[in-house]
Amino acid sequence: MTEYTEKRKIRPEERLAAFFRQKGEITRREKLSIVWQMSVPAIMAQITSILMQYIDQAMVGNLGAQASASIGVVSTSTWLLSGLCSGVATGFSVQAAHQIGAGREANARKILKHGLAAALCFSLILMAVGIAISGKLPVWLGAGEELWTDASGYFFVYACSLPAVQINRLAGSMLQCSGNMRTPSILNASMCLLDIVFNMIFIRHYGVLGAAIGTALAQAVVCIFMLRAVCFRSPVFRFRGEKGGMDKKIFTTAFQVGAPLAFEHVAVCGAMIVTTRIIAPLGTVAIAANSFAVTAESLCYMPGYGIAEAATALVGQSLGAGREKIAKSFSNLSVLLGGGIMAVTGSLMFFICPGIFHMMTPDIQVRQLAAEVLRIQLFAEPLYGVSIVAAGALRGAGDSLVPSILNLISIWGVRITLALLLVEKWGLHGVWTAMCIELCVRGLLLLFRQQTSKVGYRETSGKGKS
Repeated sequence: MTEYTEKRKIRPEERLAAFFRQKGEITRREKLSIVWQMSVPAIMAQITSILMQYIDQAMVGNLGAQASASIGVVSTSTWLLSGLCSGVATGFSVQAAHQIGAGREANARKILKHGLAAALCFSLILMAVGIAISGKLPVWLGAGEELWTDASGYFFVYACSLPAVQINRLAGSMLQCSGNMRTPSILNASMCLLDIVFNMIFIRHYGVLGAAIGTALAQAVVCIFMLRAVCFRSPVFRFRGEKGGMDKKIFTTAFQVGAPLAFEHVAVCGAMIVTTRIIAPLGTVAIAANSFAVTAESLCYMPGYGIAEAATALVGQSLGAGREKIAKSFSNLSVLLGGGIMAVTGSLMFFICPGIFHMMTPDIQVRQLAAEVLRIQLFAEPLYGVSIVAAGALRGAGDSLVPSILNLISIWGVRITLALLLVEKWGLHGVWTAMCIELCVRGLLLLFRQQTSKVGYRETSGKGKS
């Protein structure tokens, strides 16, 4: 038994670093153990993040279907801005993972400083754009006039919180790429609790607007602690008084890695906005049901995103350490785990979703329609999980352009086309049937790319160190 396998009580990230230093052997079971132990905190962080949406939907749902629809009509637009923030975070955190795997921690700290400067500038620009369009956005999305005021106010407050959202994403991604999954998980759980407290205070007085204020304040509070964790507490990233000028190469690499991901989010969320536009003429009940179904389904795929984050860190560190074969092994195990777990979560949601919708809204029509359409989508969860984790593993290798193009082809070529064809005949059921088919297609495309991609790996595949 190696020294690596004897260290059962230390953190997974430390076990992985010890393995790279010792150049020892590692079994498939030990690899799966590392993937799982690093995934669990990330999964919990993702789940607590989506619980904030559950909280907003449930607490606002008591105000009626109109209030729920007000949030639902702009939710895809908030995801679009959030996705752009994720692209910036990924562009820098993948670089940091490679440097950490290679043992160049000083370079990782330099990347963090560049990332913080870029994130602050980008988020301020994004905030200004969001504020500028908030008044007209519900009109552009085709929402009824009765939804304009609440929807605009909700989006305005969200736009104001974007600097905190961006810093949280960057700091959390940096901690995760160093192998520290626990701290972001704990802080995101705290954010969820803060959201409940703030919502109880502000929804009572401001309704839909109060839900946005509560979430924004929770983001701001956690942002302070996330910055403290990465800049002053992290063994890898804490500032040590090192000096150095700006390095254009870091920004260039961040753009090369992060821009395709941001573009992917624009394409995906843009398609979701178009989908919202397709659904809007179906009426308030359909809009509210769609919003609740999307929120409920997110509980199924959040584990996939948690495993994807672990895969990004593991593949990135493995390649940084020159361990190509183990990087591919971590990639394959992560994809297998993601597809399996989402098959389980999808099966559970199929049976419990009526109870979830009962907690989220008192409107019987909305509950029934939301359960019907969600159950259509759940058949695609295993392949959806494969697509999510495969994309995360590919990002760890620096391969983000082709997966983004595949996502673009899938969501615009399959989902939107089918939704336009099926909505007239089957209404909201037709839209969700189109989504189900598209997610299966996307899963197969991303799996093929994950199995065949050589980006980030030396061309002498199979000759690298194990």
